[in-house]
Amino acid sequence: MAGSGDKACSWLANPRQTRLVLEEFGHGAKHRLGQNFLVSDSVIASILDLAELGEDDVVFEVGPGIGTLTVALLPLAGAVCSVEADRSLEPVLQSTCARDSERFALLMGDALGVGEDDLAQAVSRLGRPLPSPRPTKLVSNLPYQVAATIILRTLQAMPHVHREVVMVQAEVADRIAATPGGRDYGAYTAKLGLYGTVTGRFEVGPGNFLPPPHVQSAVVRIDRRPAVDPQTGEPLSPGQLEATAHVIDAAFAQRRKTIRNSMSSSGFDKAALDEAFARVGIEPTVRAERLSTEDFVNLARELGEGALA
Repeated sequence: MAGSGDKACSWLANPRQTRLVLEEFGHGAKHRLGQNFLVSDSVIASILDLAELGEDDVVFEVGPGIGTLTVALLPLAGAVCSVEADRSLEPVLQSTCARDSERFALLMGDALGVGEDDLAQAVSRLGRPLPSPRPTKLVSNLPYQVAATIILRTLQAMPHVHREVVMVQAEVADRIAATPGGRDYGAYTAKLGLYGTVTGRFEVGPGNFLPPPHVQSAVVRIDRRPAVDPQTGEPLSPGQLEATAHVIDAAFAQRRKTIRNSMSSSGFDKAALDEAFARVGIEPTVRAERLSTEDFVNLARELGEGALA
């Protein structure tokens, strides 16, 4: 591992190489002002430890930048498909990732507009001998402004992704890892619990970036662990997932109100709510942040389709 005398995971993960690459492609001034580049190989080594990549893995990476993490992912995975919004970085990435170009697919554009089929098609064009061209893991130093959305959307829309290892702002990591009753627990955390669970985390200080940002960061690992139907024990159907998400949104719509008042204000019939609360053992005076994802699954099942007033 990096830091123990072994070969570096990423030859780009140091200030000198990062500056050289930026200057070589004429991006120094622009990107030093607008981006924070990871320059710690030990952080990358820890990301790789959590990711546990193998030759059958297809990695989905969002926001590769100049390829600092990408070049460490490529030798370990079957393929890496990176999505970068800044088109001026395309020649940079083609250069820094050239050593493993046969494993590297690059899509330019907004990651929120890229679907699983787009990634699979890009990987298929590589001609790699893979079990499937569809992404199996999301491993990224995510753009912080869209990180929370990408994390949840990937689990929702890309069913083959069974693990996410992502660098995010520390406060986003707090929301991801929050538990019922905690200050950071909310609708986002409850929805995330429909798809996966946090299985690892470590902190990353500002000194690991060039230039140092004004925020704390953290790397979080989420393993897919689908919520199940309480009666059948089977993973929730798409319809059940949608219904549960709707219940979660209604429950958290007015956080200062009780769950009964918040959900009735969002269109749920009060009598139907009271019956459902009684059947699943939820006090109508409780607030939404006290309930687990499993509680919301049970509540959504009891409410059914006819509970809207």
